[in-house]
Amino acid sequence: MDLETLQDTPPWEWPEDTAEMLVGVLSDGSAKDSRRILAASLAGDLTVIDDKIASALLAIVSDGDATEDLRNTAVISLGPALEQTEMFGFDDPDDTVLSETRFREIQQTLRRLYLDAEVPGEVRRRVLEASVRAPQDWHRDAVRAAYASTDPSWVMTAVFCMRFLRGFDDQILSALDSNNPDIRYEAVCAAGNWAIESAWGHIADILVKDAIDKPLLIAAIEAAAAIRPQEALDRLYDLRDSEDDEIAEAADEALAMAEGLAELEDDEDEDDEPFR
Repeated sequence: MDLETLQDTPPWEWPEDTAEMLVGVLSDGSAKDSRRILAASLAGDLTVIDDKIASALLAIVSDGDATEDLRNTAVISLGPALEQTEMFGFDDPDDTVLSETRFREIQQTLRRLYLDAEVPGEVRRRVLEASVRAPQDWHRDAVRAAYASTDPSWVMTAVFCMRFLRGFDDQILSALDSNNPDIRYEAVCAAGNWAIESAWGHIADILVKDAIDKPLLIAAIEAAAAIRPQEALDRLYDLRDSEDDEIAEAADEALAMAEGLAELEDDEDEDDEPFR
């Protein structure tokens, strides 16, 4: 199966030798850049990534002779594996895709690359976005510096990173008022991730607008279920009937979450009532 076929095939149907093939393409410095970029984008899927693939991706990220597009794609593909490994740890090998040795190597290398002023700014941005999915102490200062930048792309990166770091509620709320649609989108995602109550007015406003950017609406749908599940139910029921399949699917998934959280809130309210 070639790369183009893999791209059009669900990952759970990929053949057993997919990892070996991807490593081969990633490690082939003579291959066309477009081919290596495609391989790098596919290599980040959690169904296939392992220590060998991660090493090949990391080698590309560290290669100063590689194109920025290739380095950016490679480092972003490391993000999901870092997050999954951070979440499950190393107690059960079946629950993680990276060994502890490879995980620590990736973290150390990405920090070094981020701090290296010789690395192109776009690559450093992507390094920060990928590495923050397994947060470390240095990330807070890096995100604060990015948020203070006059470059909107760095601000967008900072707000994206705030999804993974606690303690940035004020910055997230401020970013919700941004005129930059990319920054606002990241702020909605971050507000939903941390269920920031003060963000509800912004989220509710997005949900009721007739004309709104679809990715922003989907982000608001997900955020609404986390922030105020009870109040979100009626609007989510309406959106579940959308003619747009993606919006309808997002609303359906958010409804399941909102209904579950609403039931928990009701149970907690009953438990708080005084005994009579």
